[in-house]
Amino acid sequence: MTNPIPEDKVFIIAELSANHNGSLQTALDTVKAAKRAGADAIKLQTYTAETITLACDLPDFKIAGGTLWDGKYLFDLYQEAYTPWEWHAAIFQAAAEEGLICFSSPFDPSAVDFLETLACPVYKIASFEITDIPLIEYVASKQKPIIISTGIAEKIDIERAVDACLRQGNSDITLLKCTSSYPAPIEEANLKLMQQFAEDFSVKIGLSDHTPGHLVPVIAVSLGARVIEKHFILDRSIGGPDAAFSLNEAEFTALVQNVRLAEKALGNASYELTPKQQDGRVFSRSLYPTQPILAGTQITPEMIKSVRPGHSLHPRHLKDLMGKTAKRNLRLGERITLDDFE
Repeated sequence: MTNPIPEDKVFIIAELSANHNGSLQTALDTVKAAKRAGADAIKLQTYTAETITLACDLPDFKIAGGTLWDGKYLFDLYQEAYTPWEWHAAIFQAAAEEGLICFSSPFDPSAVDFLETLACPVYKIASFEITDIPLIEYVASKQKPIIISTGIAEKIDIERAVDACLRQGNSDITLLKCTSSYPAPIEEANLKLMQQFAEDFSVKIGLSDHTPGHLVPVIAVSLGARVIEKHFILDRSIGGPDAAFSLNEAEFTALVQNVRLAEKALGNASYELTPKQQDGRVFSRSLYPTQPILAGTQITPEMIKSVRPGHSLHPRHLKDLMGKTAKRNLRLGERITLDDFE
């Protein structure tokens, strides 16, 4: 299967997550909006409340710790946020019609099996699943590109996750720097760690971003990110579990535009001049007579000067001309060559 993740540009993912807010039509409209905004892909999350947690009201299953969802039980949150599996085919089809890649984060093996029936071309391991080594092994065994978020990971967790993929013969791995706060403070982005991923694990790198706006993704691109993922919503006013840290269409469009500008600004590590730069060399310095010089005249410093423009003899020859004799009459401002002197 051909890798759908492009090598010649940053892969920009619009994360649908729970931003359908319980409406298939909203999900389909979000796909179209993501295309208008310039995304390359739309990503789903494939789970049910039953496949991700237990219907249990013991304290362990109640959310706390200063999140947007404090006070809710895990089962209730995921029951509200999940994308019904019977919607997936329609969303995949809508994405295909828009020219978007559609893929998902599975949260258990049954989700992987289901996504395989939809020919899911890429798999994403969510930050909180990075410790689920059996799940990662099963996903990797499908031999699709695998993207892994690292929001709660210590180095040992990343090592184990990468090793799980490699044991399955799958080395097409992208590690995403991620800060698992919703929204995430910019000062906790720690983007330099992304570059450390590349050095430590010999993988592609990217960013799953929950900070406000698009500054952090643009900086990430300048540091080598090949994948950018951001939560996307039609309109935050529709509400939902992820609305507060999702970008609307105008904001996501600005993200895409600025990421593409960052790519252009980075360019290539080449000393070759562009045509415009080459044209600009006319404004460099070169050597011109500062006065009329008669044939047979010995050259002194006041007779030849390094000035703009750059059409004449290179300034590196200035010292070479001193004390030489003009072989012909030279006018003020006339182009000269080494052959004009002896």
